[in-house]
Amino acid sequence: MKILVTGGAGFIGSAVVHHLMSATDASVVNVDALTYAANLASLAEVAGSSRYQFEKADIRDAAALDRLFATHQPDAVMHLAAESHVDRSIDGPAAFIETNLLGTYTLLEAARRYWSALSAERKAAFRFHHISTDEVYGSLGETGAFTEATPYSPNSPYSASKAGSDHLVNAWHHTYGLPTVISNCSNNYGPRQFPEKLIPLMILNGLEGKPLPVYGQGQNIRDWLHVEDHARALWAVLTKGQPGESYNVGGAAERRNIDIVTTVCDLLDELVPAEKPRRALITYVQDRPGHDFRYAIDASRIHGELGWQPVETFETGIRKTIQWYLDNEAWWRPLRDQVYDGGRLGTLAAR
Repeated sequence: MKILVTGGAGFIGSAVVHHLMSATDASVVNVDALTYAANLASLAEVAGSSRYQFEKADIRDAAALDRLFATHQPDAVMHLAAESHVDRSIDGPAAFIETNLLGTYTLLEAARRYWSALSAERKAAFRFHHISTDEVYGSLGETGAFTEATPYSPNSPYSASKAGSDHLVNAWHHTYGLPTVISNCSNNYGPRQFPEKLIPLMILNGLEGKPLPVYGQGQNIRDWLHVEDHARALWAVLTKGQPGESYNVGGAAERRNIDIVTTVCDLLDELVPAEKPRRALITYVQDRPGHDFRYAIDASRIHGELGWQPVETFETGIRKTIQWYLDNEAWWRPLRDQVYDGGRLGTLAAR
């Protein structure tokens, strides 16, 4: 099986590539434009494999995509390429519309052209797997959980662009017959995550003795999913999911943001003691505009129909994550020094 993975040099994408290379016999074609959050260093361990190929290309480039499909003849697409940071979508929504909507459309059309010309057997086996987010569903109150039937109600430019891309994928299945599957996941964490996101930002700021910025009072709640569990779920969706269907993926680990931060502080104090407890670094800052209160996933469908369950609890996953950052400064130090220094994003609409 040959799989074309878009965005394979990103956080979740690189975890997917690692899983495909280590736990399956699939061949991987990694298509990535290498924007700011992509990092080929995340793939150094697999780069020399005969089953892995890298192609630098933008999913908005139809000619490049046609060439890649013709050259590599994939059996499936796993579409992870996306702009994904809510704060950046507040400051600059255009990139999210262009990549997440226009890019997905362009990729769908390239896949459809390629798929239409396949033999009947290969046509039936082909899959287009679109990887999305629970943020498309909007915000929950103190109770309840998102199911696959929850109406879409996105509240940020990021989540709106992902909701739109989900609708495009669904339309290409129902209108053209393209065999698509969609998965919507909760917040991911784990190794190789770009340090603009909450957990790596708290780890690295904590290591460097810098303030740990918490939005509002830190009461917003997310369901946390270890990225390696997510990669395993995505393989299950790709290989067992039914065309035209969607599957929610969650870690069954709801936590308030402030609890995430204090957990990181306490584990850092245990693993790398400092002069003062790192909880003293917590600084409450102005909340971001349109900040959804709570996300929670009902993952019973993927559990029951596809047989997937998370392996990591939040306690085991966060400890492994912190240890990975402690052991891999060579990976994150260039990003802190040259790409993103940890400064506040997403305040444009509030100013």
